[in-house]
Amino acid sequence: MSDTAAPFPDRSTGLRFRALVPSDIDAWLDLILRMAEADQPIWFERREDLAEVFASMKNDPVHNSVAGFDDSGAPRAFGRVTMNEGSRKAHSWGGVDPAWRRRGTGTAVYRWQQARAGQRGAAILRTYAEEGNAGHNALLRMMGNEIVRYWTEMTRPLHDPLPDAVLDDGLVFADFDAGISEQIRQAHNEAFKDHWGSEPRDAESWKFTVAHPDFRPEWSLAVLDAGSGNVAGYHMASLDPHFSAIHGYTEGYTELVGVRHQYRGRGIAPAMLAEAMRRYKADGIDHAGLQVDTENPSGAHGLYEAMGYRPTHRTFTYDKVLGH
Repeated sequence: MSDTAAPFPDRSTGLRFRALVPSDIDAWLDLILRMAEADQPIWFERREDLAEVFASMKNDPVHNSVAGFDDSGAPRAFGRVTMNEGSRKAHSWGGVDPAWRRRGTGTAVYRWQQARAGQRGAAILRTYAEEGNAGHNALLRMMGNEIVRYWTEMTRPLHDPLPDAVLDDGLVFADFDAGISEQIRQAHNEAFKDHWGSEPRDAESWKFTVAHPDFRPEWSLAVLDAGSGNVAGYHMASLDPHFSAIHGYTEGYTELVGVRHQYRGRGIAPAMLAEAMRRYKADGIDHAGLQVDTENPSGAHGLYEAMGYRPTHRTFTYDKVLGH
């Protein structure tokens, strides 16, 4: 694995490329807002997400980020590569200012990301693209990526009657707080160790999750085994402040939901979702939302439909095999 960044793209696109630095955050956010206005994504990054890039001890942006600046000094494109320690899979994230598209800029950024991922020893470079973003999908296909997974966003109006939140004897709800946060992290890593594409969340990434301004601890909860005190299941929720402007309604969102193996088959997941719906509605929220892996063998898609969720958008996972 190399600690030296791949060579930056040349000036053929009309941009000057370099790594992102902390003083770029505000201009970088402006670029993301311009992209969001044009693309109308399901979700887009906030300033805190960009600041986390520089606060993290992993994936140093000096070596793992690139941005292209015009002659005025404004960023018009960016790319980032991330990779967990011990993994052979890297992730790419990036974008191009709508005014600078169809000039080869996105191709130049992606080629840099591919080179950087290869330097880091990745066998696969993984990228997520929303189905409605035709340009992003076209670029990834042109660069030799293949779709390997489909994800469906689902939503449920809360004005409909809510399902009951019923737990088996010996199981109890517990509000999220700092005292059980680490237990929930460990339960999540255990619950998702057999899920496609999942990698363990370390303490640093978990801290960012629960400290994020979109995270809603009052809507987040665990189900505890009353006898042992163990976390049997958990539900982590968020509220995107930009969501209603794009979609026309507010939505409490299930960021993470899981049940540990030995507690499965006891109706814990639907009980947690029902309890979360009750909390959303009590706070005046219009809908409950979540994302599901359409190929999840656990039957989650059917469960969510039975609880009144309906599909709205799809996201594709693309993989580029790097030949290692």
